[in-house]
Amino acid sequence: MSKVFGKNVRNSKIAISILAFFLLYAPFAKSQILPQNLQAILASAIKDHVFYLAGDELRGRATGSAGAESAAVYIARNLKKAGIKPAGDNGTFFQSVPMHGSKPLKSSQLTIYTQDGKINLALEKDYLLYKYGAQTFVPQPLKVVFVGYGIVAPEYDYNDYQTIDVRNKIVVYLSGEPFSNDSTYFNGTDPTIYSYPESKERLAIARGARGSILIPDPREHDTRLWDDWVRDFSFEDITLAYAAAAHLSIVIKPSSAAVLFRNSQYSLKQVFLQRSNNAVKSFPLATKLAFKGQFRQREFISSNVIGMIEGGDKKQKDSCVILSAHYDHLGVGPAVKGDSIYNGAVDNAIGVSALLEIAKAFQQAVQKPKRSILFLFVTGEEKGLLGSTFYLDNPVVPHYKTIANINVDGIAVFDTFESIVGVGSEMSTLGDDLVRVCQALHLRVAPVPPQFLNSESFARSDQISFAKAGIPSILLMDGIDYVHLSVQEGLKKQLQWMQSLYHSPFDDLHQPLCWEAACQHTRVIYAFANYLATSSHTVEWKPGTRFINARLQSIAEKR
Repeated sequence: MSKVFGKNVRNSKIAISILAFFLLYAPFAKSQILPQNLQAILASAIKDHVFYLAGDELRGRATGSAGAESAAVYIARNLKKAGIKPAGDNGTFFQSVPMHGSKPLKSSQLTIYTQDGKINLALEKDYLLYKYGAQTFVPQPLKVVFVGYGIVAPEYDYNDYQTIDVRNKIVVYLSGEPFSNDSTYFNGTDPTIYSYPESKERLAIARGARGSILIPDPREHDTRLWDDWVRDFSFEDITLAYAAAAHLSIVIKPSSAAVLFRNSQYSLKQVFLQRSNNAVKSFPLATKLAFKGQFRQREFISSNVIGMIEGGDKKQKDSCVILSAHYDHLGVGPAVKGDSIYNGAVDNAIGVSALLEIAKAFQQAVQKPKRSILFLFVTGEEKGLLGSTFYLDNPVVPHYKTIANINVDGIAVFDTFESIVGVGSEMSTLGDDLVRVCQALHLRVAPVPPQFLNSESFARSDQISFAKAGIPSILLMDGIDYVHLSVQEGLKKQLQWMQSLYHSPFDDLHQPLCWEAACQHTRVIYAFANYLATSSHTVEWKPGTRFINARLQSIAEKR
């Protein structure tokens, strides 16, 4: 210290003044990051909301159901009670979202034509439908071709379609992707976007196929019981009313798929052997397929619920931060151990409850943020991010005026924590902002645990809808650094929840929920949103991020 300050009296006075400045204003700087009424968010209030939204009376809040409508009304009523301004249609809290629902009937006919005759497969017993509706009809038999994994990945010099023409045919492909221990080839043991059934289906249609069939992995260590597939596919398929017509998309039971390969160059058993040797080949099959579906269909209106707090700065109030949470879940489905209501307490009644508390806290704050805050409770997330997609097609605030989206899908329920995970934080300067806020809260920003690491984890909830529109977005999750649990215990709880409770009737009010952890998590989101809405800096995508062009386009078009 003497080396720094001992040169002369003037330098000493300057140094003392600098030291005094930091001692005096360090607490002030922290107060600029954290809202003064952080303690206004209460665990008891979150719990009360969850007990209503996840109660059996709402029957799991399936999109387009009476329970979901009751949830929307409840959300709007609480926004109004908190003094939040309605921002939906015609001065209400509701934004009407037109939807189409469809469910296949067991009278549907899937026929496989072989050299020996024809074989009829039964819905649920032999196959399931990814996409439903009249547009999936294949009234005349079409040729069938096998296309390996159904992948084209130029960066890995891999192309299952290179030697085969699939135009006006039905393609058959395996689930997953080529196996690798090399992280530079299909991400090694971590799945890439190419493994997703949706990616395979889109590619098949782009190549001119009339439909697609997915064969799940039958290996015991990497499979789901067929009964689990049937349960997951038992819910109504719902799309936006203006969505493009779907093509035939089937999941076939592995033991029933052998008929597709009858009298062909290779049998299904041989194909599975090729896969184990990483030598899968594409080839035409000697079979044809026809499909005549029978469906129960309906048209209906669901609702996004939207409220707003206007910013307090004249120059910045026309820009906003959007906080979103989906209020729908799966509804009533196949019974598991006598329970058929898929309540969705953690997914996502608790996220909605947290957002209601955050809205109330913002409204009660003495000093309003500079920017406006939009509270968006979306419908149809479980059906393919439908509510967020519709909002972004019909925004209340233009995309280029929306500086960021914080999506809330699940809240900490195991234990209070010492770290936060920002899903998508590495793609924009939101990650830097999150670090600043967490430092003020004495929390660490941690990476996604390796056990949950997935190249497309960012794409699994509504934040991806905002990103595709060019709006920087993020999802905040609790890390595995818990206060009363070891890392191993915390990780075990997270994995057990995903394996045993997620999308099951047991994500309900009977599971143990730590309300103090939920409250802590909610306060972190509130502090983060307040920081973004109060600061004057611009949130930007990092260089090389795939969403930059959409952002630049919305700014250029003022859209």
